[in-house]
Amino acid sequence: MTPFSVLRDSLYFFRRHLWAILQLCLPLVVLESVSKQVVDHVVGVDGSPVYDIVTGLLFYPLYTAALILFLDARSDGYSPRTRDLLAMAVRLWPMFALLAAMSTILIMLGVSMFVLPGLWVMVKLVFSEYLLVLRGYTPMAAMTESFRMSQGHFWRILTCVLGALVPLWAIDLLSGVIWPEPGNLLSLLLDSLNGFLQLFTSVVLYRLYMLFMDKAPTSQVQ
Repeated sequence: MTPFSVLRDSLYFFRRHLWAILQLCLPLVVLESVSKQVVDHVVGVDGSPVYDIVTGLLFYPLYTAALILFLDARSDGYSPRTRDLLAMAVRLWPMFALLAAMSTILIMLGVSMFVLPGLWVMVKLVFSEYLLVLRGYTPMAAMTESFRMSQGHFWRILTCVLGALVPLWAIDLLSGVIWPEPGNLLSLLLDSLNGFLQLFTSVVLYRLYMLFMDKAPTSQVQ
């Protein structure tokens, strides 16, 4: 399957289940945006980005784990209740937050070495969240298995990731240029909208994850 086919199928799924994904993830995305604005107001816009990262770690694992569980359930033909998905996401939060923190540190270290190493690390770790949520891997085992699964597929994965992210980055950049003033209701709405649209990337990567899981046996690294 070509990257275009992956993006096309993912967009179809995202549009078809938009209302369910909105109900599941948007409230947490809005809470995340509100929390980041409060933190920015307290520490100042020139404060350390660590504050934003820590704030994101409170919410990102919850709505992302819930979305991954939803994607898996719908792929199997089930329609789980939103509260059940969120309850499972809460139970997964400690391990997911640890995985997200470890991945963020590795990617930032890579970015500090002229960007390209960070891009390589990001691509190699794209399946770690799905392995943790759906296969019950520990954070380290999920990262190790993600490295193995992505072996030989770097450009295919990168094309899919950039195909999903570049338009979203462009929208985010454009909204920041048109409405540059932070800390107001409009910026909150835009941040929430951009944060929600970024969830499309999770749908794309889930599609890739399922394709690669069907082709290769999972190693025993749990």
